[in-house]
Amino acid sequence: MDALKANYLGRIAEAGDEAALEELRLAALGKKGEVSLKMRELGKMSPEQRQTAGPALNALKSEIDSALKAKKAALADAALDERLRAEWLDVTLPGRPRRMGTVHPVSQVTDELTAIFADMGFAVAEGPQIETDWYNFDALNIPPEHPARQEHDTFFMARAEGDDRPPHVLRTHTSPVQIRAMAAQGAPIRVIAPGRVYRMDMDQTHAPMFHQVEGLAIDRDLSMANLKWVLEEFFSAFFGTHVKTRFRASHFPFTEPSAEVDIQCSWEGGQVKVGEGDGWLEVLGSGMVHPKVLQSAGVDPDQWQGFAFGMGIDRIAMLKYGIPDLRAFFDSDLRWLRHYGFQSLDVPMLHGGLNR
Repeated sequence: MDALKANYLGRIAEAGDEAALEELRLAALGKKGEVSLKMRELGKMSPEQRQTAGPALNALKSEIDSALKAKKAALADAALDERLRAEWLDVTLPGRPRRMGTVHPVSQVTDELTAIFADMGFAVAEGPQIETDWYNFDALNIPPEHPARQEHDTFFMARAEGDDRPPHVLRTHTSPVQIRAMAAQGAPIRVIAPGRVYRMDMDQTHAPMFHQVEGLAIDRDLSMANLKWVLEEFFSAFFGTHVKTRFRASHFPFTEPSAEVDIQCSWEGGQVKVGEGDGWLEVLGSGMVHPKVLQSAGVDPDQWQGFAFGMGIDRIAMLKYGIPDLRAFFDSDLRWLRHYGFQSLDVPMLHGGLNR
């Protein structure tokens, strides 16, 4: 028994890999192993012999098994040490952080302007991006001969032959949302309508798909003075400085009177600085809501009046953050965002939480 024990413990200590250990386990403890065969012989022994041989064989089996497990663990540790030396991997180094995402400038500006107008009592209204010809044009007092209703300016939805339904378009502005909001809520009302719009246009300051926000306020005695106050409050809050506005007479089918609105600015080194200098920059159109538009939405123009305005979200984002080309928002490598300061900052967002 002692010779058997010394033999296997010595061979286990000298084993160089797990394959050799497995061969020794089978030779000693397998079904036909030497220790297993000796344990089978216990049945042929007398009770006195079994009392002596049984415990000795069990102890031998347990000792060999423990030696096998210890050697296997030692071989695994040695293999790991060798691998660490060979690969030169420092497992104590900190992990490589992944660069965190950021909110796109258009989304960030949409949140900013929504918060500003919310402070002035404006709710957010939404509507479909595929609109009927009536909501997009007729209800807004845009006649059939108006250039915006031509196919070279507007995306009209395809119709199957024999389909006589009224035409549908990709909305060219968010003004249809104003009609839907008035029809659903009536007057008084105070809403903004931010969202995507579509026109057949593409250059440095125009894109086939861009973003607009339109505002609408209807009450008993609103005037252009209220409109001017709302816009100056918005621009001053948005740009973080007092911003003067200048109204110029213009024409829009859905407002009367109508005005283009300029904001005070200066030009230095090719950069626009809002709120200072002697220059002016046109940023939006506005006016008093046309009586026909109110009638289209089911609002009595003899009892109610109000103002409306509309501006490009992309363009005011370009002004605020110094981005020169509108097309960069949608068709370039978005790593340029970091160049303009759009990092993963802890910026409070509209719906709670942080922009991380």
